[in-house]
Amino acid sequence: MNRIVLDVQNLTKSFGGVVANDQVSFQVEEGEIIGIIGPNGAGKTTLFNMISAVKPEGVASQFPDSGQVFFKGQKITGLLPNEICKLGLARTFQIVKTMKNMTIFDNVMIGSLNRTHRVPQAKDITREILEFTHLWNLRRNQAGSVPIASQKRVEIARALATQPVLLMLDEPMAGLTPKEVEEAVELVKTIHQREITVILVEHVMKGVMPIADRMIVLDNGKTIAVDTPLKIVEDERVKKAYFGEST
Repeated sequence: MNRIVLDVQNLTKSFGGVVANDQVSFQVEEGEIIGIIGPNGAGKTTLFNMISAVKPEGVASQFPDSGQVFFKGQKITGLLPNEICKLGLARTFQIVKTMKNMTIFDNVMIGSLNRTHRVPQAKDITREILEFTHLWNLRRNQAGSVPIASQKRVEIARALATQPVLLMLDEPMAGLTPKEVEEAVELVKTIHQREITVILVEHVMKGVMPIADRMIVLDNGKTIAVDTPLKIVEDERVKKAYFGEST
């Protein structure tokens, strides 16, 4: 029986009277690939922010109004992002947050320093991750000078360099060409082969549906369905909320 690596319990978050997440609960088993989908404004990124304790600009608090999150059995609600990352939970962002004026090598090395303060070891980790993500040939480029597909890959590489148990990807395929989407899907598959559990928020259905073990569907901040991709696409609530079809 697989171990529960992430346990989200009744997370609720409001902004100025607007409920972004309303009693959201789910569990993720070790080794799963979980897809989170929903229309714009469904609360997907807010959910990621609460889990990872990331505080967006202009927001008073990154913590939930109520509810809690357990990672590998430990309560992480109330911890800071760096503390959560050291436990083995890393994430990327919907709008990439690379250090644009730094080289790709140095961007990824920042992640590797999460695990070691020894520079030679950090460089070794960085090289391995850059080779794994097919970024080695771009290592001397400034992160902001490469196309968006490569910038997204840099952010994934930096997260991988922290050596996560769980990797949360926020729309890693948004804005990519069909070929780039295929390459991103292959990257997620190879990441999963490294025994890393993956949660990805995504709007590109052909990217997430073939690789997800289960899908979580949010609408107006609430969880309306949790099931396999095949059953999700036949769910009448999902058709109405996400695909715009009436029941």
